[in-house]
Formats: sequence, structure tokens, C-alpha cells
Amino acid sequence: MLTSIANIFKIPELRNKVFFTLGMLLLFRLGTHITIPGIDPKVVSAIALDANAAEGLVGMFDMFAGGALLNFSIFALGIMPYISSSIIMQLVMVLVPSLQKLQKEGEEGRKKIGQYTKYGTILLCGVQSLAVIRLAQRWSYGADNAPALHPGLIHSSVESWFFFIALLSITTGTVLLIWLGEQITERGIGNGISLLIFAGIVGRLPVSVAQLFRENFVDGLNIIILLLLFIVLIALTVLLTQGVRKVPLQYGKQMVGRKMVQAKSQSIPFKVNGASVMPIIFASSLLLFPQTIIQQISELPNWAGWVLLLDYLNPFSQTWYHAAFYFFVYIALIVFFAYFYTAIQFNPGELAENLRKYNGFIPGIRPGSHTKEYIEKVLNRITLPGAVFLAGLALAPYIIIRFLNLGTNSGGGSLVYTFGGTSLLIMVGVALETLKQLESQLLMRNYDGFLKKTKIKGRS
Repeated sequence: MLTSIANIFKIPELRNKVFFTLGMLLLFRLGTHITIPGIDPKVVSAIALDANAAEGLVGMFDMFAGGALLNFSIFALGIMPYISSSIIMQLVMVLVPSLQKLQKEGEEGRKKIGQYTKYGTILLCGVQSLAVIRLAQRWSYGADNAPALHPGLIHSSVESWFFFIALLSITTGTVLLIWLGEQITERGIGNGISLLIFAGIVGRLPVSVAQLFRENFVDGLNIIILLLLFIVLIALTVLLTQGVRKVPLQYGKQMVGRKMVQAKSQSIPFKVNGASVMPIIFASSLLLFPQTIIQQISELPNWAGWVLLLDYLNPFSQTWYHAAFYFFVYIALIVFFAYFYTAIQFNPGELAENLRKYNGFIPGIRPGSHTKEYIEKVLNRITLPGAVFLAGLALAPYIIIRFLNLGTNSGGGSLVYTFGGTSLLIMVGVALETLKQLESQLLMRNYDGFLKKTKIKGRS
């Protein structure tokens, strides 16, 4: 391993790519601390010490933005608007035949779709920026009967212009991040967009670790248990990410020169977790959205029912059946979206037709409709255990926090959220994909890879 790392820096081209990638990621981390013009950095520093600031939907987005949201940085939205726009575009392509046709036109078609995705990103930035601006105004001035949580957050000299300044700054910041991601992909190592998300999540680790050791209620035994649990979770995540079900393929004889030659046997690898991290993101968003709405409207009418509804949406509720209701709905949503997203990604009918067109077949299965039904059966069988495994990984942070009695917004709780569910899947997937690219570059230049007996398998 150490020899392979040393070999990376012996190859000038590869060394330049690694340094370029690290430089771009450093620029991203620096940008997360550049506040929107008009925001007082001293008040932002006080927000960082407020444990209740990162609750609910705000905390979830702040994690993916690498802490930039609660810093009210120009990168406050991170790269998530682009991810959301990409997901929406994938869903729209299933429904719009003209976009499906455009996708099949090769490089030019993909460029057009990428252009539409960026237009959608700018639109989403405009909408999501309003939420950041509203949050800053509410914390700075207060709202309705609620007092200002952080007075002076918005400097008085820019109050009248703050809306337009913030809207332009946040949107421009996200567009700049897209450019940085593209530069990493073209001139560096790995997928630039994925690495920016990875850097954002990892960037929060030092703060969480420092906060953990400052807390009085966390003892040495809890830290050792956390460390062991993290190792187990990482190992399980690697298994989930790498797990595949290979369906054998056989092609008919082909004419090579003057001879009929039997084609080599191949296989179709269906991933156990074909939907990746998307089911957890969709399920978390659907549960956090009503929670955030209820928290906002509960301040208006004085009705005790709001408190009860919020308790049913609280995974840390003291009433066991309230928490059980939340977990049941969460698991059901993850399983549903796992099947939904897998159905969008794989078209058994199209796959069966392509096999028939190129004279391929699954041994023991007749071409055509029978092949389609067999592929659907395989996908249904492997998606269920993958979805249940994914749901268990998503619930792991809540279980660990309850078991170790950690605070939900403490350093320990923050670490658990980082090493569970969405963030852990992203980190493991991006790390494996980047290592795979580094290994391929080493092997291409006649150097040993990171593992001598086998090769690292990426997400693809």
C-alpha cells in the first residue's frame, strides 16, 4: 500500500493530477468560510457554538454543504442543487420521449442534457436561496412573536440590499462549485462533483471530534465503542456497495475470418444496492419536510396537537410507539424508493431486446418475454434484501445515539450521523471509485496496484 502511494508521486502526470485535485478541494474548503456580503462573521462564529442550530432539515443540508450553510457562506447550498437537478432530469427523461432520444445521440446528446441540468440548477438555486435568506433574516430580526436568535447577523448597512446580494452570491457560488467539479473530473482524479460532497462531509469531522472531547458526559468506554461500531459500519457499507448478482450470458457463434467461433461467456452484474444512496435521501427529505413545516406553523395557533404530531416525527421520542411509528415509516419509504429508483435505472424489456438483437441469451431462458420476466424476477429478489440492508444502515445512527445516550447535536451525535446512513455510503462509494481510478493509472504504467492479489472494484 505504502509503495503504491509512493509510486503515485513518481509519475509526473499522475502527481500533477493528484495535486490539482487537492488544490481544488482546498479552494472549496476555503470558500465555505467566506460569508455572504453583509453577514457578520462574529455572529456566525456564535452560531457555530449553538447546538440547536443544526436541527432537522437545516442540519441535513448543512452536513452535505460541509458546514457552509450555517456559516452563511457563498457556498451555502453546496453542490446539492446540481444533484437535485440531475435526479429530476433522470426522472423527467423516463417520462419525456424526446429526452430519451436525445440521450441516445451520443456525446452531443449528453452535452445537451448536461446543459439542461445546469439550467435547472440555476433555477433551484434561486428557489433554495430564498430559504437561506429567510433563515438569516429570521435569526437576525426575529419572526412574528419569536425573538431574534442571533441579532446583528445581517449588518444594518445592507438590510435593504441583502436579498439581492445574497441571492446573487449563493447562486454564483453553486455555479462556481459546478465549474470546480468539472475541472477536477477533466484535469484531476475521480468524479469532481462526488469529491466535493465527500470533502464537505469529511470537513466536518475535525469539528465533531474536537466537540466530542470537550463534552463531559462522554467517557473513554463510549469512545472505544464508537470506534468499533464505526469499523463495523464501514465494513458493512463496503459489502453493500460492492455486492452484485451476476447473471450469466451466452452469445451465439460468430464468423471470424473463415471460421465460426464461439463467443466467450459473459455476465450482467446487477448491484444489490442499485439505487445507491438515493432512497435514504428521498425518505429523509419526505420525513423532515413535514417536520419543518409543522415547527413553523405551530408557533401561530396555540394547539397542543402540533406537539403530538412532532413527537410522532421524532426518532428520539420518549414514547416508544411514537419512535416506532417513525422508524416504520422511514423503513417503508426507503424500501419503496429502492424499488422505484431501481425501476427507473433498469429497463428489463430494453435489456432483453438488446440481448436478442445481438444474438445473446441467458442459459436456460428463452429470448424475448421470458428473458424480460427472468430479469425482473432477479431484480425484485436482490432489491429487497439490499433495501432492508440500506434501511438498517440508515437507522444505525439513531440506534447508536440511543444506546450510548449521546446528545443528538453533540460531537458524538454529529460523528454518528457522519458514519451512518447517507454520508457513510457517499464516503465509501467515492473513496472506492477514486482508488479504482488511481489503481488503473498505476497499472497502465506497469506499477502494482494498491492490492497485489486483486483489484479494487468501484461503484460502476
